[in-house]
Parts: sequence; structure tokens; C-alpha cells
Amino acid sequence: MASKNTRCGGCSHPGKPDSDTELICEKVKPHAELKTGKKFDKFTPVKCSKQVVAGTNHFIKVRVGGDEYVHLRVHEKLPCAGGEIELTAIQEGKSLEDELAYF
Repeated sequence: MASKNTRCGGCSHPGKPDSDTELICEKVKPHAELKTGKKFDKFTPVKCSKQVVAGTNHFIKVRVGGDEYVHLRVHEKLPCAGGEIELTAIQEGKSLEDELAYF
């Protein structure tokens, strides 16, 4: 799922989410709710960037309701390593204006 705008080790510029990003969000929503102790009314990706490492780190800004957003870091393993997707970090209390950056 790494885009051609992504160089190894560096993050791509944040852009619009694609269908792969939407699928990732569907898969990690229950894990995000568990980590935050909250139930999200919405879970809509609005921006994303990627970092190619031993797999791909996805940094995703997600609207969770009203003017409330979270930032996700999701690691996608290489297909030869099983291709699993894992929510590795979440930042709460974000706004639409907050920069989506490596964390």
C-alpha cells in the first residue's frame, strides 16, 4: 500500500485518504476505542501519510465526532511477514487544524 510519493524512512506529505486508508480505519476502530476507553460515533479518515520501513507506518487523522479528531499510527507488516495491521499509537484531543506528523 506504499505510494510512489513515499521514500524509504521518510513520511509522505499528508493527503486525502484512499480506500486502503478507509479499510485500515475500519480494522483498527475497535482497538482505538479500547485504548481510549471511548466509543466513537464516527471514525472517518480525513488525512493520511505513509512511512516505508520494514512494512508501512500509516499516520491517519480521523474525525471521531463533532470537531473532535484523533491521530493514529498504524503499522502494516510486509506481506511476507503476514501483512497484519496493528494500531501502535493514538493521540487524542486533536483538531482539524492540527498538523499530521510523525509521532
